[in-house]
Amino acid sequence: MAPPLLQLRDIALTFGGTPLLEDVELSVSPGERVCLVGRNGSGKSTLLKIAAGLVAPDSGTRFIQPDATIRYLSQEPDMSGFATTLAYAESGLNPGDDSAHSALYLLEQLGLTGNENPATVSGGEARRAALAHVLAPEPDILLLDEPTNHLDLTTIEWLESELRGRRTALVLISHDRRFLENLSRITVWLDRGLTRRLEVGFSQFEEQRDLILAEEERDQHKLDRKITSEEHWIRYGVTGRRKRNVRRMGEIQKLREQRRTYRGSVGKATIEAAESDKSGTLVIETKSISKSFGDRPIVADFSTRIHRGDRIGIIGPNGSGKTTLVSMLTGTLAPDSGTIKLGTNLDVATLDQRRESLNPDWTLREAMTGGAGDTITVAGKQKHVVSYMKDFLFSAEQIRTPLHALSGGERGRLMLARALARPSNLLVLDEPTNDLDLETLDVLEETLGDYAGTVILISHDRDFLDRVVNSVIAPEGSGRWTEYAGGYSDMIAQRGADLTSKKSGRTPSKDDRSTSASDALKQKRKLTFNDKFALENLPKQMAKLEAEMKALQTKLADPQLYAKNRKAFDDATARFAAAQAEMAAAEEKWLALELLREEIESA
Repeated sequence: MAPPLLQLRDIALTFGGTPLLEDVELSVSPGERVCLVGRNGSGKSTLLKIAAGLVAPDSGTRFIQPDATIRYLSQEPDMSGFATTLAYAESGLNPGDDSAHSALYLLEQLGLTGNENPATVSGGEARRAALAHVLAPEPDILLLDEPTNHLDLTTIEWLESELRGRRTALVLISHDRRFLENLSRITVWLDRGLTRRLEVGFSQFEEQRDLILAEEERDQHKLDRKITSEEHWIRYGVTGRRKRNVRRMGEIQKLREQRRTYRGSVGKATIEAAESDKSGTLVIETKSISKSFGDRPIVADFSTRIHRGDRIGIIGPNGSGKTTLVSMLTGTLAPDSGTIKLGTNLDVATLDQRRESLNPDWTLREAMTGGAGDTITVAGKQKHVVSYMKDFLFSAEQIRTPLHALSGGERGRLMLARALARPSNLLVLDEPTNDLDLETLDVLEETLGDYAGTVILISHDRDFLDRVVNSVIAPEGSGRWTEYAGGYSDMIAQRGADLTSKKSGRTPSKDDRSTSASDALKQKRKLTFNDKFALENLPKQMAKLEAEMKALQTKLADPQLYAKNRKAFDDATARFAAAQAEMAAAEEKWLALELLREEIESA
C-alpha cells in the first residue's frame, strides 16, 4: 500500500467547554475516495480546514508529503480582490503551470463565461467558480466541503462524472447521498469528537453505523447493570464488608466516571407537519397552460392532474423555469394561455429558496414568533417556542442566538420549522434538503411519507426524489415539460437519458479547452446596464416586499382589528393587495432577466 499523502494524528480542538475533536485520525493515500460524514456541528468542516492547513489544532500532528498538492473547496469561497471569475479560477493554478486554458474550459463547462464580477455573482455562480479554481490545477488531493450546494442537477451530474474520471484523491463532505454513494470507497465517521475509519463506501456505511450504535447501547446497558450491582454490594454487604474494600470502591468510582463522561449520540429531529382539514380529491388541474418571457417559451402546452396525496418532484437545470411552473400550478402566476383549476379547501404552506430574506440580526425566537412573545401557533395550538424548537434539535440556549451565527444546517432546520408550523394540506418545498445533515433528511423523508396532504417539491437531490416522490416533471426543451411516473431513477429509465446527456465526461486536451472556451466567449452577448442593475436590486426589493407582507399578515391576523379600527383594517388590506401585485411583477421581471442572462451565457 502506498504511503499516505496526508495524515492527521491525535488531532484535538476545543471550542468552549466541550471538545469538538479528540484524538482524531485521518489519512489519505493516492487515489483514495474518502467521504467524511457526521451530524451538523460535529466538526467535519473544521477537520477539513485542519487538513487543508487553514486551522491549527490545539494538539496533534499534520503530515503532508513534500511534493503533494492540495486544493480545498470552502462552503463560502472568498473571491475578494479578483476582477473576474476567470482571474479567480486561474489563481488556483500552480506557479509556472502551462495549462491556464483549463480554468477557462472548466468555467465554460460550469456555465460561466469568466467575465462575471465576483462581487455580484449568485451563490450558485460563486460555487461554480470555486470548483473551477480547485479543479484546474489537477491536485493530488481535493478536499471538497459540500461541493453540490447551490448546484442544479445538470451540474451535479457533470461534476460527478468529472471527479470519477480523475486520479485525484478525494475527501468529500456532502448531504447528497447519491453523490457520496457513487464516488466514495472509504468512509470516515466523525462522531462525538472521535473518528472511525470504515473500509466501505457510503452505500454500506449506514448499515454499519446502526450496528455500531446498537452495540454501544448494549455496552451502556451492561455498564449500568454493573454499577447497580456494585452499589448493591456497598449498601447491603455483610457486616465484615463495612470497612469497604478499597479496590472495589476505586473500581466503582471509575465506572461512575465512565458513565458520567459518556457522550451519547445526538437524537433525531422530531419533524411533524401541521395538517389542516383535507382538501378536495382533485388538488390541481391544468389544461394546455403556456408561459413565455419575450420570445422564449418557459412552459408550453402543459397539462396535468394532481390528486390529494400525490408527491410531485420538479427537476431541471437552473433557469429552466421550475419556479415559474410551480407558481402557475399554485395559482400565484397566471399563464399566458390555458386554464388552471385549483381544488377546494386548499391550505398551502411554502418553503422557498429566499431564506436569506430573514433579518440576520433576529434571534431564533424572533424568527419563529415575529418578535411577539414566547409562543407560536402550531396546528392551531399554542406552544412554547423552546419546546417546539427542541423538536428540530435546537437547545434552549440557542433561542437567543442571532440568525447570522447559525450554521447552514441550523438555518435549514429553522426554515423547515417555520414552514411546517402552519397548518396545510398542500406543501410546496423549494430545495428543502439544502444544508440538512443526513439524519435530518431521514426524518424529513419519514415526515413527508406520513403527511396526509399533497407535496410539490423542487429538488436536485436524486436520492431524496427517489425516496419521496411518486412522479417527476422534467423539462424537455423549448418550454416542453413531461411527467414521468416514479422517482428520479424511474424517470431516467423511461426517458433513456439523464439531464446531462449532452455533456461529455471526457477530459479535453489543452487545444480543445482553448478553442471551445474562446469560441464560446466570442459568441456571448451582453446585458444592458439597466438589466444588470435590475438583476442585482430586484431580489432586495422582493425581500422588502415579503417582509412588509408578513408584517401586514400579522396585523390583519388580529381578530380585534376590524372592530377597533376599521380604517386601519381597510388600509392594511389594500396595501397587502398592492404589495402582492408588486411582488408578482418584480418576480416576473427578475425571472425574465435571469432567464435572458442564462440564455446569453449558454449561447
